[in-house]
Amino acid sequence: MNPRPDRQAVFAPKLLTALREGYGMTAFRQDALAGMTVAIVALPLAMALAIASGTTPDKGLVTAVVAGFLISALGGSRFQIGGPTGAFIPVVYAVISQHGFDGLVIATLMAGVLLVLAGVLRVGALMRFMPQPLITGFTSGIAVIIAASQLKDALGLPVDKVPADFIPKVRVLAEHLGEFNPWALAMTAGSVALIVALRRWVPRAPGFLLAVVLSALAVRLADLPVDTLASRFGGIPSTLPMPQLPAISFERVATLIPSALTIAFLAGIESLLSAVVADGMTGGKHRPNTELVAQGIANTASALVGGLPATGAIARTATNIRSGARTPVAGMLHAAFILAFMWLLAPLAGYVPLPALAGVLLVVAWNMSDHAHFRHTLRAPRGDRAVLLATFALTVLVDLTFAIEVGLVIAAFVFMARMAEVVDVQSGLKLIDDADAAPEDLSQRARVPDGVQVYRISGPLFFGVSGRLESLIDESHKPLRAYILRMGQVPLVDASGAHALRTLYERCRARGAHLVISGLQPQPRRTLARMHLPDAGDGLHLVRDFDAALALVETLPMPDPVTRTSR
Repeated sequence: MNPRPDRQAVFAPKLLTALREGYGMTAFRQDALAGMTVAIVALPLAMALAIASGTTPDKGLVTAVVAGFLISALGGSRFQIGGPTGAFIPVVYAVISQHGFDGLVIATLMAGVLLVLAGVLRVGALMRFMPQPLITGFTSGIAVIIAASQLKDALGLPVDKVPADFIPKVRVLAEHLGEFNPWALAMTAGSVALIVALRRWVPRAPGFLLAVVLSALAVRLADLPVDTLASRFGGIPSTLPMPQLPAISFERVATLIPSALTIAFLAGIESLLSAVVADGMTGGKHRPNTELVAQGIANTASALVGGLPATGAIARTATNIRSGARTPVAGMLHAAFILAFMWLLAPLAGYVPLPALAGVLLVVAWNMSDHAHFRHTLRAPRGDRAVLLATFALTVLVDLTFAIEVGLVIAAFVFMARMAEVVDVQSGLKLIDDADAAPEDLSQRARVPDGVQVYRISGPLFFGVSGRLESLIDESHKPLRAYILRMGQVPLVDASGAHALRTLYERCRARGAHLVISGLQPQPRRTLARMHLPDAGDGLHLVRDFDAALALVETLPMPDPVTRTSR
């Protein structure tokens, strides 16, 4: 038997592993080049994501620096790049609208604590059980929300306050559609076209940054009438803020629990998905619980300096790998380069036009929509389609948390229905035709004495099929001496299954028949023992196998029927 892994080793950051393997100047040069490349991609994204979330661009940069550094330094993935992501836009926007920015800080702090606890309790391994249709519907819904949130700046609409909810937002934007700014629309379209063209013909070029820089030059040289960072936000600071705690009260914490749970869920899911993608690209293996702990610490630190929620960014992580990163040092350097950009380029950032950033996020939304996978899932079985469409519609039209809850409930019911379908409960006397029967089946069938009914169960005996078990006795219309229940192919019994067995036994006893259960596997035997089913009374017998059951029923007397009142 393998020894239990050391707890400290399980939670050791990948950075320590990489340094123990040996780290020299060659690896540092590769990490520095990769970090610089990712920083160039992350710089405009961080500002755009913050603006789309309803706050100022500096919040995104602060998050990319602080959280990005800690996620790489403490995480369980060798190549993970962390920072603000598009998945958080609707959540952050809603929290700021309802509770203010200090409410977002508190919710992010709470989410950080939840993520650390999830890692310590080793919840990371459970994240892989999230159904793919739910994730696809959820991310596609978020992509629609991101795209809708950019229409105001993409079209240059003169709207002071845009509602957070999707339907009211679209209605307000549609009312002002005739007032669009053609310069803003042209700049958005040009930015999108440039990014798409560069990805097609010059994939290594920093399309996001070039689109923003060229648009800023056009605004500066031609004095185009579009909104810029300076005109709306007054530019960005060149240094990081000092950590500080917001005013926290029990009432605010209670109010913000749903938001904190949503942030923690998103951060956990997206970071582990990103780590899985990185493993697939490199052949490595991440440490999910270490990653959750790092995400929790990073989100807590980001909140303390007034940043946004952060998680692993799939696109930036893939860029890091393709740029030749060797260790987590690349992610740490990416954060350092962004800080250097803030210090050097802050005076020039005011010229960045908002329509260009809207174009950047429209491309992000299109990539995030995963439209090919969405269409592919629409050809899946009906239950999967229900999970996909319900999660997608509720994400867009109602609320992210509600969408996740409903999607998980539907997925659970679909799973239970499918499991119930694969559980086979058949009469041993009618299992197969004599012409197709194996010799051993014919031999066993010939040995079943009169007055005995045999049933064979294949598959887990859980609450989804327990009702079928309770009704077995109704299939016989004549008095029987015994019922044999062959359970050698039942790997699992839950509480409902155990209750169904007890009910079956009681109904057998009321009819004056014995119940013989043969071939119990270890888990069903332990469950039935804990629930005291072997102690149910006379007329219940647990035997080793079917041969033992046949030998037993030959010797059983007919018990006296026991009258029981219905419950």
